[in-house]
Amino acid sequence: MTRPFGVKGKKRKNVEAKYDREGEEEQAQSKRPMLENEEPTPSPSPAATEEDELAGIPIAPSDHKSDKSNVIFILERASLEVAKVGKTYQLLNSDDHANFLRKNKKNPGDYRPDITHQALLSILDSPLNKAGRLRAVYIKTEKGVLIEVKPYVRIPRTFKRFSGVMLELLQKLSISAAGKREKLLRTVKNPVTQYLPINSRKIGLSYSSEKLVDMNDYISTVPSNMDLVFVVGAMAHGKIETDYTEDYIAISGYPLSAAYCIARICGAFESKWKIL
Repeated sequence: MTRPFGVKGKKRKNVEAKYDREGEEEQAQSKRPMLENEEPTPSPSPAATEEDELAGIPIAPSDHKSDKSNVIFILERASLEVAKVGKTYQLLNSDDHANFLRKNKKNPGDYRPDITHQALLSILDSPLNKAGRLRAVYIKTEKGVLIEVKPYVRIPRTFKRFSGVMLELLQKLSISAAGKREKLLRTVKNPVTQYLPINSRKIGLSYSSEKLVDMNDYISTVPSNMDLVFVVGAMAHGKIETDYTEDYIAISGYPLSAAYCIARICGAFESKWKIL
């Protein structure tokens, strides 16, 4: 008896970028009209979390509907790449995988996820964030993956645990707090501009920029109802090249690390808004 042939006309599946689609599903559900006597379903109360879990840190809530301006950070060209080393998948870095990278004809100096780790700690640990004036944080990797980071997430302090979290995020596309449905880290659909406020100024930072400014003087001219988006490079070498930035500035006559550059920006806003 011969084996039957496959059915003709079977279309090949389209390959799409992988990202967390829960946001799109929630947006579709919000468009459903609510009946007159229908009451919203109460959300379950969150369970208690352990200290060693990835949980949110308490901050003062920010009223985005007010006239107060907020700050958004975008970390561009972050080196967050996963590869199978031996029998396990690992987040590549120049210290632990130098030989592996050289065998694959790659420069170990380009694989620096510790830069992203330090930058995130500088942002999330700032009084600016704890005062509720940080609106959002986004990470754009060298491979084009866009990651959304909630301002109240508690990033692991050690690089080893941070690498484990990023590895899980890039494999599962999202990470939720223990006992909660809310996603603290998740991959989202490109481009990043669709998540930025309409009334916002996008500012790129580069040491090579000819526009050297004093950060305190620069932000003093910003209207009180305008959000500021700062695009900072999270790579070891080179400069950021984006098509959505409206201004390129340098905040020092010397090359600065991403973490220190962010600390200067946060310090200037904390001084302006009297955040102690």
